Amino acid sequence: MAIRVAHVGTGNVGRLALTELVTNPQFELTGVCVSAPEKVGRDAAELCGLDVLTGVTAVNDLDAVLAAAPACIVYCAMGDTRLPDAMNDVRRILAAGVNVVGSSPGLLQYPWGVMPDKYIDRVEVAAQQGNSSIFISGVDPGFANDLIPFALAGTCQRIEQVRCMEIADYATYDGSEVMFDVMGFAKPLDEVPMLLQPGVLSIAWGTAIRQLAAGLDIEADEIPDSYKREPAPEDFEIAVGRVAKGTVAALQFEIRGIVNGHPAIVIEHITRLRPDLRPDWPQPAAGGGSYRIEIAGEPCYAVDIVPSSRRGDHNHAAIVGAAGRIVNAIPAVIAAPPGIRTTLDLPLVTGKGLYSPGLVST
Repeated sequence: MAIRVAHVGTGNVGRLALTELVTNPQFELTGVCVSAPEKVGRDAAELCGLDVLTGVTAVNDLDAVLAAAPACIVYCAMGDTRLPDAMNDVRRILAAGVNVVGSSPGLLQYPWGVMPDKYIDRVEVAAQQGNSSIFISGVDPGFANDLIPFALAGTCQRIEQVRCMEIADYATYDGSEVMFDVMGFAKPLDEVPMLLQPGVLSIAWGTAIRQLAAGLDIEADEIPDSYKREPAPEDFEIAVGRVAKGTVAALQFEIRGIVNGHPAIVIEHITRLRPDLRPDWPQPAAGGGSYRIEIAGEPCYAVDIVPSSRRGDHNHAAIVGAAGRIVNAIPAVIAAPPGIRTTLDLPLVTGKGLYSPGLVST
């Protein structure tokens, strides 16, 4: 029997997650909730660019979606700039007895040691009230910082450091709020955007650091961060607008989990808007972007994951992966005990039911 699911949020990740909910026979779509007025009343398939009709039209009322009694809601509403609202939403959903998988609020990926206990407790109380579970993930923070390094770490005899890197050209990333307001691209170098405010990097990726540490049975004494920025050498265009000469066009940041004075876990991002910017910074393994996992120990590993897609570039492919990670976890999350669940709690999600011969030649 198909799993009854509903969906909230049809932005970059949400639209692709909704595509799988519509096309995968494992799921029965019961409702879609959106925030943009122009999306209300449109068919779910139209919202994700599919040339079919589902008969499920979008509403802007979360209670109406909950009234259909889905087993799970895929929550992909913006969480970076509306964290209190997103936290309230997921508590309402959990308390109503509905499980949650999602791309936000990102701090719930692994909140212990990152969020104050009182906020974690409110989510846990709602989950116990509704006998429901929540799993938040993505790509980075997400499976590139937990599932993949854990799989490699499980083959080691000794581990000295785990480093997770995202190296990508974001020129085609279609999200102006994230690009401009959160990351600060195309802004003057003397303007500090939301992501680079003191302590924000260590909070945003602290979930990944703390989860990796827990899986390795260590504890980070502190999680410092640092960043560098590079100005545009001239005016040029990207997907979401113009980057003026002298404004931010490349960003490198690093978050370190320090154990007894040693950087045991490091997460690093190198984000360019043109491939020729800062050639001395690490380069992607192929195409416009890759995720690199480096383990120093015995044995040592250097593994590059290069996402690609027949329907878009590396940025599109990475977002498809983020959407697939949460949607494919739905059966495991429904089966899990109530509460906040993480990669450390869930069984291995193998892609059950996804095989299709497609266009691959024999």
